[in-house]
Order: sequence, then C-alpha cells, then structure tokens
Amino acid sequence: MNVGGECRMSGGGGGGLISLDDLQSLSDEQLSDSAENEHEDEYEHGDGDDRLLHYWRDVARGHQVDVPEDMAQPIQQITTNNDGTHTRERVPYTLITHKEKCGEVLWEKRHYEKSNWACITVYEDTYEQSICYGFMRIMKYICHQNSAESYLGMTIPIVTVIHTDERRTTLSRAVTVAYYLPTQHQSDPPQPYDTDISIEQWPAMIVYSRAFTGATNELSIIREISSMFEVLDSPGDRVNDSFIVAGYTNPAAADRQNEIWFLERP
Repeated sequence: MNVGGECRMSGGGGGGLISLDDLQSLSDEQLSDSAENEHEDEYEHGDGDDRLLHYWRDVARGHQVDVPEDMAQPIQQITTNNDGTHTRERVPYTLITHKEKCGEVLWEKRHYEKSNWACITVYEDTYEQSICYGFMRIMKYICHQNSAESYLGMTIPIVTVIHTDERRTTLSRAVTVAYYLPTQHQSDPPQPYDTDISIEQWPAMIVYSRAFTGATNELSIIREISSMFEVLDSPGDRVNDSFIVAGYTNPAAADRQNEIWFLERP
C-alpha cells in the first residue's frame, strides 16, 4: 500500500505518530489554550471542525504526520465523542490468573470471548508509518464511512497485530490495525465502505498480557516481547508467533499506558 497524501512520515523507526488516542485526549481547554500561539486567528475565527483540524495539524507536525482536509469530520467526532453521546467502551475479558513479584504484576492471563473487529493490514517501511496509515482509515470507518452511516463510538484498546523474525529481533512489515466493534454492533457489524478494511470474527482466545509505559515503536516493542519471554515460564510451547500491542492512552503522553499480548496456542 502507498501512504500517498493520507499520512506521510519521515525519519527512522523512532519517529512519532498521531493516532485515535491523540484525538480522543483533546479537551476544549487544550484547544482554547492553543489559540494563544501564532495560529490564534485561525482558531478564533474558524468553525469547530476547522479549529480542530488546524490544531491537529499543529500537533501532527511534531509527529511528522500530514493530516488531510477530509480528516476534519472524523477528528471532530472522535474528539467530542459525537457531541458527548458516546463513552469509550473497553474490550471485555475475564481474568484467569496473574503472576506477581515484589508487588509488581509481571503478567496476567485473560480470556477474551469471540468477537468482531474491523481490521486493516498495511505494509509500510516502519511500524510507525503502518499504524499511522491504518488509524487514519479506521477513523473514517468509525465516523460514518460504514453501511450504518453513523458514528460507531470509540473502544479501547486499539490494537496492532505484529509478527517478528525467528530470533524476535525484527518486526515484519505487515501490521494489522484492529478496532473492537462496540457491543451494540457486535451482532450485526456495519460494513466498511473502504474495501481495504474487513470485519473479522476473532475466535475466543487466551491472552498473556504485560503492561508497559512509554512510546510504542519498533525498538520498544522488540524489548517488551523479550521481557515477556523472560517472565513467562516456558512460553515457547504455549504461545504462537503473533503478538499484539494494545494502546490505552495518548501516545504523546510521557506515561502512555500499553500492553504486550501473547496469544496462547489453541
């Protein structure tokens, strides 16, 4: 796939990105405060969509991302939760067990029920480029570009499915960005207008989850996969070769909350 005008990034694997959680975290106070910078006239005199688009273009410059004009409506709806009519729904699971050491939770073992997800797989040069491109497309699906022609609502975490080489030192270029369909849409998922997005029914799964904070890039993900292998007992014969990165909070935050998921073999 070609990023084209939708989402361009420069630099290496340590570059930044703008994601759904960036948009979700924006408050009216932040937007008001931003009017004090050199773009004050743009923010003060534009309508709501324009002000948000200008704001996020400024934010995106720091992440080396270009935000196109047609992202104005998705930004507005996700930022305001469709004018306050939706709340962020968490993907439900049942905690089976966990392991602690000196009061720290090393990992949790969870059961996730069978569920429907909207997924897009991209093949950009870096992990950051792939998730940026995928998030842009998923955002549009959430915001009316679906057969229900309605705002579907945000869920967390937004996850990415990744693969590594046999030594687990390099990420594959194929990255799948996935969005859990809210409960009210699970039985009859709205179909995407974007033909590159598919609705997939994920089977019930057992997940080994480990929390971590900070940025998610190729280096940090490889490090967290290695750390998870160290704390799990004999993981090689219990987990498959797919890994999931789950993001819960704003990736621009210093204390960003993430998880690495290992999937148990059926």
